[in-house]
Amino acid sequence: MRKKILCVEDDLETASLIAEEFEERGYEMALAHDGQAGFSAVLKLEPDIVLCDVSMPVMGGFELLERLTELTPRFASMPFIFLTALGDRDHQLKGRRLGADDYVVKPIDFDILDTIITGRLAKVARTETWSRQIALGDREIKCLTWAARGKTSTEIAQIIGTSKRNVDFHIETACRKLNVATRVQAAVKAVSGGLIEP
Repeated sequence: MRKKILCVEDDLETASLIAEEFEERGYEMALAHDGQAGFSAVLKLEPDIVLCDVSMPVMGGFELLERLTELTPRFASMPFIFLTALGDRDHQLKGRRLGADDYVVKPIDFDILDTIITGRLAKVARTETWSRQIALGDREIKCLTWAARGKTSTEIAQIIGTSKRNVDFHIETACRKLNVATRVQAAVKAVSGGLIEP
């Protein structure tokens, strides 16, 4: 099945160039021409990857990524690549702090962008395969979810209606299944693998 790329770009000529290039390379393309339309398109189309301009009318790329990660944790693992004429360090740092996977400066080198897209999609596929192989039980998922939110075993026990001892047991079991030593490592690995939502 062809992978779906959403390109959010307010310059119509650039957007159609990108769409044409990546359709030829075997991708299914969707376009949006401002951040607000891009936000709606992500929710509706659930693309495999997003290419997004930074400076756009209505809603810029930074705000779009911020809103997506705040409102919809299920899109946290979806690769998000900024395309921009703004190549300065501060913009790159801001984009990466918001969770962008990469930052490509215009004019776009399509071979480099294609290599980045291929790498990001391969990483997502590895994570999805890995998360399907690890079966956490309902109690383990609940305990780890609350642990990821910074709750202690005693607090988790009160929240889910069990004993602290049971909570510790479920978290230790999850640690073994995830092959990590601590609850923090288990929570991080489970969140990044899409096993729990923070």
